[in-house]
Amino acid sequence: MECTVSWTGGAGTRSPMGFIAETGSGHVLVMDGAVDEAKPEQGGRNQAPRPMETVLAGTGGCTAYDVVLILKRGRHDVRGCTVKLTAERAPADPKVFTTIHMHFTVTGKGIAAEAVGRAVTLSHEKYCSASAMLMKTASMTTSFELVEA
Repeated sequence: MECTVSWTGGAGTRSPMGFIAETGSGHVLVMDGAVDEAKPEQGGRNQAPRPMETVLAGTGGCTAYDVVLILKRGRHDVRGCTVKLTAERAPADPKVFTTIHMHFTVTGKGIAAEAVGRAVTLSHEKYCSASAMLMKTASMTTSFELVEA
């Protein structure tokens, strides 16, 4: 796996702290910093997600992927899955994530709550690489709700 991140904030650009990540799979992700009125040359223009937001989003994608795949492999009629992540960061540098909560909403037909709970647990404890890395600094919790389709 590889990724190249390039600063786009040179002279004459729209954001002094903009970056483009080009992934090994050929996709592009744009990132930017927050506006900093006190130090405009150090801030961004709020035109894209912050880099740490993309870490959180990637973790959500990783775990949601697992949950859907586990349910599908169990031949469950899963029709939707969302995960809302809420996180807190350390107040001092490096401002790592210190707590992360993942709330899953799984929609399906005739899925037992035990199956969803098992899928969430397996992702959280065994399969999700992103969660495994973030658990080194953050206390992680999960919850879920099941919506009948």
